[in-house]
Amino acid sequence: MTTYEILENAKAAKKDLAAITTTQKNTALKVMAEKLIENTEVILSANAVDMENAKGKLANSMLDRLLLTADRVKAMASSLVALTSLPDPCGNIIDEIIRPNGIKISKVSVPMGVIGIIYESRPNVTSDAAALCFKGSNVAVLRSGKDAINSARAIVKAMREGLQELNISPDCINLLEDTSRDSANALMTATGYVDLLIPRGGKGLISACVQNATVPCIETGTGICHIYVEKTADFQMALNIIENAKTSRPSVCNACEVCLVDSEIAAEFLPLLKERLKNVELRLCPVSAKIINGKAANENDFDTEFLDYILAVKVVDNYSEAINHISAHSTHHSEAIVTKDNNAITAFTSLIDSAAVYVNASTRFTDGGEFGLGCEMGISTQKLHARGPMGLSELTTYKYIINGEGQIR
Repeated sequence: MTTYEILENAKAAKKDLAAITTTQKNTALKVMAEKLIENTEVILSANAVDMENAKGKLANSMLDRLLLTADRVKAMASSLVALTSLPDPCGNIIDEIIRPNGIKISKVSVPMGVIGIIYESRPNVTSDAAALCFKGSNVAVLRSGKDAINSARAIVKAMREGLQELNISPDCINLLEDTSRDSANALMTATGYVDLLIPRGGKGLISACVQNATVPCIETGTGICHIYVEKTADFQMALNIIENAKTSRPSVCNACEVCLVDSEIAAEFLPLLKERLKNVELRLCPVSAKIINGKAANENDFDTEFLDYILAVKVVDNYSEAINHISAHSTHHSEAIVTKDNNAITAFTSLIDSAAVYVNASTRFTDGGEFGLGCEMGISTQKLHARGPMGLSELTTYKYIINGEGQIR
């Protein structure tokens, strides 16, 4: 089936999905979760093909993102079930007003319609994105990267089987089989078919979508996340936070990429940091290089999303300099300060212009599940329509419904 045939089917499925009740959607999510579990071996076999094809082409951290296990498939299924406990984001009255002439104006949440998702080598995005769209009464058109296409195909097949079993149009969830640039460009320019485009991946993918899309596009994901250790910080707390943010899963967008350390504590703190992060390559500014051994940072290291066991380190004189550095280099994803100083907290949280700003906590919490939103569509780093983890409500828009009794203007 061609890309445009799939888009035609997706557009046609909008009306079918809009007519489905919340109860029907929740039942379908549970059945789709069951189908994922039932098809675990099929999904893992397909993923094994993707893993074999990716060997020697992807870094180990990226291979971990691509890998599926029985537990990860179970977690994907659990995410679908978790969505059933969340309220339906559609049909809610956001605001209501009765005008002096008696007209009642209601602002009501409604689905976006058809949502296109272009993503790279993360198979769990396939089920998360499809399920979030479905719960929000949106039709999903998924375009996986070639590294994960076999996994994505098996996952979508299982989910569509669940829909068919309930006599719901399987075209509510679609996968583009073509992984060439042509299909990506078609999705970016599918005016009249795609109501919203969401890219999930690296800087290149996101930039290509933002620059070339003629359909509405959400800028997501690229995370040059900073942690600033202010001079009053509890050292043990800071070390725990940085270790978690850098090493728990370095290949994700909420992992820490830059550590800023106050000059007043640098001589004492940096040796402790180096000892704690034994498996991390530290890229050091000239000041920090005089205190500990490591690789000298080049001019690009403070503007790089490493997605690996690499951390850029810079010494700054105070929180004002830290804020200025972050403002100059941030991708507006997630930033953290570790401190006991209330003035530093106030300045940091007021002046840092990112989607998520942390005080004494790891940046790894920037996640739909951790924010209580269920699984997420992505992390928006822009300001219009959606910002931060995109859950169900971010996949809706609204319309005005006006009730009158013959009023004319």
